[in-house]
Amino acid sequence: MNKTDLVSYIAEETGLTKVDSAKALEAMMSGVIKGLKKEKKVTLTGFCTFTAVKKAAKEGRNPRTGETVKIPARVAATIKAGSKLKEALN
Repeated sequence: MNKTDLVSYIAEETGLTKVDSAKALEAMMSGVIKGLKKEKKVTLTGFCTFTAVKKAAKEGRNPRTGETVKIPARVAATIKAGSKLKEALN
């Protein structure tokens, strides 16, 4: 399922227009991003928890050439499935 499919699903399930569904999805994604930047964690109880994790700088290798490459420090997002999501998938 891609973003367009998800917008269509939201529209069908809620009775909203596709435009309103797209706005709602964008607002949710924006809220998660702002929450991660400010709080470093966003929890959707039972569904999942998004966490912002600092990754240290490190050295990697270019798989084509074997050349050593410096990978800069960054912040990455991790997602942990909640109990209801795990149940639904199993």
